[in-house]
Amino acid sequence: MSRPEALFPLYADLETLEGVGPKTAQAFAALGVERPKDLLYLLPHSIVDRSRKASIREVVPPATVTVEVEVGGHFPPRQKGRPYRVMVRDALTEFQLVFFHARGDYLQKLLPTGQRRLVSGRVELFDNIAQMVHPDHVLRPDEASDLPQWEPVYPLTAGITQRVIARAAAGALARAPLLPEWIDGPLLTREGWPDWQSALRQAHAPEGGAELAFTAPARQRLAYDELFAHQLTLALARSQLRRAKGQVTRGTGALQARVLQSLPYAPTAAQTRAVAEIALDMENPLKMNRLLQGDVGAGKTLVAFLALLIAVEAGGQGVMMAPTEILARQHLEGLQPLAAAAGVRLELLTGRDKGAERAAKLAALAGGEIGILVGTHAVFQKDVQFGDLRLAIVDEQHRFGVAQRMELGAKGAMADVLVMTATPIPRSLALASYGDMDVSVLDEKPAGRQPIRTVLVSSTRIDEVVGHLARAVAEGRQAYWVCPLVEDSEVVDYASAEARFASLRAALGDGVGLVHGQMPPAEKDAAMARFVAGETKVLVATTVIEVGVNVPNASIMVIERAEIFGLAQLHQLRGRVGRGTAASTCLLMYQAPLSESGERRLTVIRDTEDGFRISEEDLAMRGAGDLIGTAQSGLPRFRVADMERQAGLMAIAQSDARRLLADDPGLASPRGRAVRNLLWLLDQDRAIRLLSVG
Repeated sequence: MSRPEALFPLYADLETLEGVGPKTAQAFAALGVERPKDLLYLLPHSIVDRSRKASIREVVPPATVTVEVEVGGHFPPRQKGRPYRVMVRDALTEFQLVFFHARGDYLQKLLPTGQRRLVSGRVELFDNIAQMVHPDHVLRPDEASDLPQWEPVYPLTAGITQRVIARAAAGALARAPLLPEWIDGPLLTREGWPDWQSALRQAHAPEGGAELAFTAPARQRLAYDELFAHQLTLALARSQLRRAKGQVTRGTGALQARVLQSLPYAPTAAQTRAVAEIALDMENPLKMNRLLQGDVGAGKTLVAFLALLIAVEAGGQGVMMAPTEILARQHLEGLQPLAAAAGVRLELLTGRDKGAERAAKLAALAGGEIGILVGTHAVFQKDVQFGDLRLAIVDEQHRFGVAQRMELGAKGAMADVLVMTATPIPRSLALASYGDMDVSVLDEKPAGRQPIRTVLVSSTRIDEVVGHLARAVAEGRQAYWVCPLVEDSEVVDYASAEARFASLRAALGDGVGLVHGQMPPAEKDAAMARFVAGETKVLVATTVIEVGVNVPNASIMVIERAEIFGLAQLHQLRGRVGRGTAASTCLLMYQAPLSESGERRLTVIRDTEDGFRISEEDLAMRGAGDLIGTAQSGLPRFRVADMERQAGLMAIAQSDARRLLADDPGLASPRGRAVRNLLWLLDQDRAIRLLSVG
């Protein structure tokens, strides 16, 4: 699909714009601007009021003011390094214009004594004398109309001034062609948005603060364009995956029934609904690409296992992949009783399997004797062959991006794919990261789960906490004690965890264990195993235990310096307790005084156990990039759209994109052809490639 001719001028070199030379073009790259079209989306973040005043007395300094003056005397500096001053008079008062390192001949030309000039800049008081240092604008009265009442202020970077950006942006705007409308007509009318070209003009020349807000119609329209283009790329990826042939996998329900009978409780409505959605997808001849999203302790394991059983009931095999060996072993332990109830052979394959043992497993796998395999990345190796792989489940601790998901799909050529995530993601982010997938949400806690009591304690009361712990341990309970991450330095962390370990050992005896990031994996596994077996009563740990560890008897979680942890981390850590029958407690120890955001985070955690609410709050406090770590988040970088505040637009964009592709998969209709322009403008190359492939 070749680039539309109407967009050629916007794809030219930056240096074809007035006032942009090679050095400026290089500086622009730091702002993410490489072609004229990028300037269209570099919007002003604020404005300066340049409206005319009769005198500087109408404002309270320091303030920006625009006045017409009569130029008086020039006072060059008497000694080097002193400023050059020019006296001027407006309608009511005299003040000084001040210039540093200025050439006298230049200033004489710019401000000839006795003539009138329009000056605009920041007025400040020094020793009660009003001064304007380096006016932003000095114009002849006949040029006054060149100064807009509202002057946009753009984001800057080293080597670029406001004037350079404004001129380059104006040049890019002049090249923006009239393009056919790509937004759905009824939506455009309902929202009252301007067309693309007008929206750009308005966004670059805001008149008043309201036009800078994300709610301004011009900005909303441009934001919608971005979200829509992004969702279209995801929808195209999804329809590619959808068109991929899968297999019809229809379970009999027999093995599932055995497992459900063996459970001491009935599954939640959410679990039953998720299994039904997955079963329906697996029955469909096209490939499943579904996300199973559940809060800490929402019972994802059971849903995943029932899905794997559908594959086995249909005569095939299933695989469950975990990012680390510890988690793979935990999945294995969690699934073993279920597999036993179903009478299905379950095996583990990791990088540790060697020689004859590995060969025997591979033979059993290829021969179809192993119904369900749990594994790490080792499952991807060349010599691992399945007899008939129907379902691959990926545990999303390792943030698979869209690209990796497509790769995984290619590996198990026809296999259905289910991705599990334990991080509740706010809806807007789920749409941004997983818009190509169908989503099943587990939003209920299984029966028998005890609520966790969360208490805030100042670190000055540490002795009380240790006393409380001693009593609990005497009653046979187990506890985690999480040490803070100090300054990201493993060495210091390790020291703080060691010190805490020593002091607790002194207080509680040798039932105290230690696990931290610096330990060799085998030692870590052994320390964890002792805790699981109940030999260790209190486990002192750095945040290694955040993911997936399951010790039902552990009912106390102490988090030291809780105020420096993120909300999602605190929520995940707290989810390590409350897994057994005993009532559980989570003690958040903080160091006073708390910052405002620290207090807000701890209060949110204390007041709710709902991971989705916590994630919405986290998003509001930290922003999307931080929430999932910008570097590896795979999140799109939007220039105009604000994912936190425009979640509603994202949802509309998703259904609009899916509807358009359902009606017009090749984007060949008039609206489809208009949308192609948008994909080019917003660099959705992946979508363009998918279109040409499709």
